[in-house]
Amino acid sequence: MLEGKAIIKETDMAVKMQVQAMASASQALDLYDVSDCISIAAHIKKEFDKMYGCGWQCVVGSSFGCFFTHAQGTFIYFALETLDFLIFKAPSSSST
Repeated sequence: MLEGKAIIKETDMAVKMQVQAMASASQALDLYDVSDCISIAAHIKKEFDKMYGCGWQCVVGSSFGCFFTHAQGTFIYFALETLDFLIFKAPSSSST
């Protein structure tokens, strides 16, 4: 595992999920080159889909902007090493 410590910038996730998000990111950085942001993001997304159900989104990079809606309790934005990580689940839409 990487020695660096993650810095949470913003979140509304439960602590247990936050720890899982940072552990998944660290594991992905051990498996993939830091420049392979797509594989890193895919790894994290698949882990969260498996653990918490489908519909998770993950953005990884060093410079990005975003604007999105997320399901309450499913958002985290943190930095680890030289990358920023944004993980969230889109709200489920219900049609009436």
